[in-house]
Amino acid sequence: MPLPFADRRDAGRRLAAALARWRGRRPLVLALPRGGVPVGDEVARALEGELDVLVVRKVGAPGHEELALGALGPDGVVVWNHPELRTLGLVERDIAPTVARERRELERRLAAFRGRRPPPDVAGRVVIVVDDGIATGATARAALRWLRGRGASEVVLAVPVASPDAVATLSREADEVVVAEPADDLGAVGAAYEDFAQVEDAEVVATLRGATPSAAAAPAPSVARAVRVGVRGTVLDGDLTVPSGATAVVVFAHGSGSGRGSPRNRAVARVLEEAGLATLLVDLLDAQEAARDERTACHRFDVALLGARVVGVVDALAGAAATSSLRIGLFGASTGAAAALLAAAERPREVGAVVSRGGRPDLVPSSVLASVQAPTRLVVGGLDAEVLALHHVVLGRLRCPHRLDVVPGASHLFEEPGTLERVAVLARDWFLEHLRPRRG
Repeated sequence: MPLPFADRRDAGRRLAAALARWRGRRPLVLALPRGGVPVGDEVARALEGELDVLVVRKVGAPGHEELALGALGPDGVVVWNHPELRTLGLVERDIAPTVARERRELERRLAAFRGRRPPPDVAGRVVIVVDDGIATGATARAALRWLRGRGASEVVLAVPVASPDAVATLSREADEVVVAEPADDLGAVGAAYEDFAQVEDAEVVATLRGATPSAAAAPAPSVARAVRVGVRGTVLDGDLTVPSGATAVVVFAHGSGSGRGSPRNRAVARVLEEAGLATLLVDLLDAQEAARDERTACHRFDVALLGARVVGVVDALAGAAATSSLRIGLFGASTGAAAALLAAAERPREVGAVVSRGGRPDLVPSSVLASVQAPTRLVVGGLDAEVLALHHVVLGRLRCPHRLDVVPGASHLFEEPGTLERVAVLARDWFLEHLRPRRG
């Protein structure tokens, strides 16, 4: 069976047909960024309405970010999912760090999309809230309540696809809920689209400035460029990606014979880049060393050598004009995680956060572990019993803020469905929380 929508603009045109009776009433179409913006643009054009954005953010459960415990709206509005909070035995102060992190992202998006413009004036207006789909409805609920509190005369929620439970819940918040294609078994919104590519900030800004659909649909992407890093008598090859507005860069320290082409690390890097973080995937061995290691495995457990290379990369980033203003984080896998911890201990002023995926912190001397200052997140697969046991041994040696996360059903390489995506979310949230922009 073909998917219902080719892409978000196709969905917007079909949604507009279901909203035809609002044409001529000049509604204010408020899109929820980022995915709702191309949908809302098509709706606003068809209804001869005004397009703007309403920025809201979901608050996920700690360790299970996909589970919505609430949502944030402009002007400090917080909408809580009290049944879920009670089920998990949580109170609002338990998730204060998550709320603070999502509030920072909300403020970043407000600045990116609205600049100095105040929130839209909705008093006495017909407002149509548009998103690209609804699975749980937490963010939509925050948007609807914000509008109710500011005097909108009529509030309509319109989406291309939604789950029946979400429609039933949100019908109590909106005057009307319009769904182009109801879905009885909607697992994820993206499943309803043939093309569900990430909507970038640049596309949102271009659309709000009145760009044509073709121009808005083709923002300048973040492109990786090849770099060569001189480190202590050798040159290392890397791929550097710097999204627009990035304030931090994450260096990937590969281990156990891996390099910058690692598909697992590249998958994690894409999630970080979508969140606005720059990434540097760099080979820690030069070509001759990599060939020798491929034959003999002589370098992959030489954490002193790998750690020195990471230190050299950190120094290069801190000393280069193009990257000197960026905060630096380290993402290490396997023995690369040991190298990252060594580098964090040696460069405490430069390294602001560390994430380890299936790492080997047991290979780092106890005295070095104790000197690490950067907040460190250790992620281990629940099926990786040997490495998990090693982590429990070394946890007491860390004096920095640290956390151990065990991903259920994951083996050492996180090859099981959904497990690597979980690692990426954990890494993204840790770096966003701890790699805040430098003052000044």
